[in-house]
Amino acid sequence: MLSALYITLRFVHFAALMVLFGSTVCSVLLAPAPFRNVLSRRLVKQCHAAIWLSALSAVLLQGAQAGLMGSGWADAVNPQVWLAVSGTRFGEVWLWQISLSVVTVAVFLLKPRALQSILLIFAAAQLILLAGVGHAAMREGIPGAIQRLNHAIHLLSAAWWAGGLLPLLMCMRMAQKPRWRQAAIISMMRFSRYGHLAVAAVIATGVINSLLILGWALPLASSYVQLLLVKIALVALMVTIALVNRYLLVPRFASAVAQQRFIQLTWLEVILSVAVLLTVSAFATWEPLLAA
Repeated sequence: MLSALYITLRFVHFAALMVLFGSTVCSVLLAPAPFRNVLSRRLVKQCHAAIWLSALSAVLLQGAQAGLMGSGWADAVNPQVWLAVSGTRFGEVWLWQISLSVVTVAVFLLKPRALQSILLIFAAAQLILLAGVGHAAMREGIPGAIQRLNHAIHLLSAAWWAGGLLPLLMCMRMAQKPRWRQAAIISMMRFSRYGHLAVAAVIATGVINSLLILGWALPLASSYVQLLLVKIALVALMVTIALVNRYLLVPRFASAVAQQRFIQLTWLEVILSVAVLLTVSAFATWEPLLAA
């Protein structure tokens, strides 16, 4: 049960940070200047939820890790075990993760003028920190630094892609209103154009991650490899949907049918991204060569 809780909390934490990062990328970097505040107000509820969930899950993950390293549920709330966990590599990184998540909550509550830009920076920083735990931290020295840098790029690219899908759907809805149609369409086209970079980076860094962890061997009897292959299949399907949306449906947007198909396929892409994140949350806690 404790292992299942840990996996669930990992999923919540990753998903929350991806939603926050994707939303702020769209509202700060992709939306035209007059449209940024409008879009950020439309996305405030999902950003609000993402901020609180990322902070709560960060704290609870520290407790779950303490329980897994200790003797179970009792040690999950044992201050001495928490202190011991803080002395590990995971703990050192995770104390920064918790601190950043708390600061992010404080910034959100204070609502400075450059709120969205600050949230974007803090979401990116927390995603980068995640590259310092798990399999990406298995090597030392220069090879380890390269592996963590590659994984950080992988996380940022995935968050840009998957986390930007909900803002994309919001822009699609706002494009139906004459007042915001042009700005919303520009935002969607920018997401589509620069999204190519995010997808390419996800694929390239994902391949490198797999090679750094598994080498050229692919032991199909390994549970880790089996779930990794499921993830790859899901990502391939997401890429296919993205290509259909961009190159088959977008040029036909004069048709209401094409617009409806675009929305339906984008929602399917969101569901697939959730499935990908669930698989990653599970197999990232396993040994790479664990037998089925």
